Amino acid sequence: MLAYSAIIRRQQFLIRSLGGYSNNHNYQRNRMHSMSLEADALNILRSITPNLDPTRHKGQAGKIAVIGGCREYTGAPYFSAISALKIGADLSHVFCTKDAAPVIKGYSPELIVHPVLEESYNVRDEDKGSIAARVLADFDKWMERFDCLVIGPGLGRDPFLLDCVSDIMKHARQSNIPIVIDGDGLFLVTNSLGLVSGYQLAVLTPNVNEYKRLVQKVLNCEVNDLEAHEQLLSLSKRIGGVTILRKGKSDLISDGETVKSVSVYGSPRRCGGQGDILSGSVAVFLSWARQCNLAAEGKLSMNPTMLGCIAGSALLRKAASDAFKYHYRSTLTSDIIERLGICFEDICPCR
Repeated sequence: MLAYSAIIRRQQFLIRSLGGYSNNHNYQRNRMHSMSLEADALNILRSITPNLDPTRHKGQAGKIAVIGGCREYTGAPYFSAISALKIGADLSHVFCTKDAAPVIKGYSPELIVHPVLEESYNVRDEDKGSIAARVLADFDKWMERFDCLVIGPGLGRDPFLLDCVSDIMKHARQSNIPIVIDGDGLFLVTNSLGLVSGYQLAVLTPNVNEYKRLVQKVLNCEVNDLEAHEQLLSLSKRIGGVTILRKGKSDLISDGETVKSVSVYGSPRRCGGQGDILSGSVAVFLSWARQCNLAAEGKLSMNPTMLGCIAGSALLRKAASDAFKYHYRSTLTSDIIERLGICFEDICPCR
């Protein structure tokens, strides 16, 4: 009986490995479903990109702020902020810790760097209340100037720092400023869902592990790739209609009302930092989509957060694909950033 059971188990394993009838049927069904949900990404990107107009003034093409950067992580906020500029935002700010500021300033003179955040090791317990209030006041002086915030790149997980960023997010929400949340910002909101729940100007951009933690926390189950679209839709609804961009071989995007996928281009090279490019890109395109929505008196066919995610995803995937053609296995995030402008011009010529 034991030998017979072992044979049966091996046969079942081989059937699964070779794509047995049931699995093959599911694969074909999911493939057809994915094709029907594929976004017209390139045309969306073109439709929300503003024309270059000599009568416009500095700031009208977007003012983005990245909140992140601590003693250990300085590259991520730089990647996000510089990508926003490379795509076409006029101004890009970084709010980071004092230790991170000189390093980030050294990466590029194009960025406006604010060394206002603090970590626990640098703050006495009796001073935390006053310092937290000062951090918030320093940020509030700038907040209404921004079209979108990116929260999380290189943020780290210091408890005091996360508390300060939580206060910033609450104020941004009160002012109806869009928020793109990535990296350690997702760690923060996964443990404090109230920060974004019901805020339909919030965008979450989780990778595989971050998405897994969100699903476990919110839906109390494991990720189900066979019903990926339905599960993403359910997840977005449960968090009150926030837009979620699930990064993967195909990027899946949902605002709780619809699901779209972006499968164009892409690269087999998965170097760290591509998510930071995406967060900065989505922030810019989301700002432009909101401008279009305002001009159209709210009559766009799709939520501006969805449009921003689709456009940002498509451009990153093309830039990553383009960079891989030149650098292959040695492709780095900086190589992808350098291709953003060229790839954008290929898709949406400015002349």
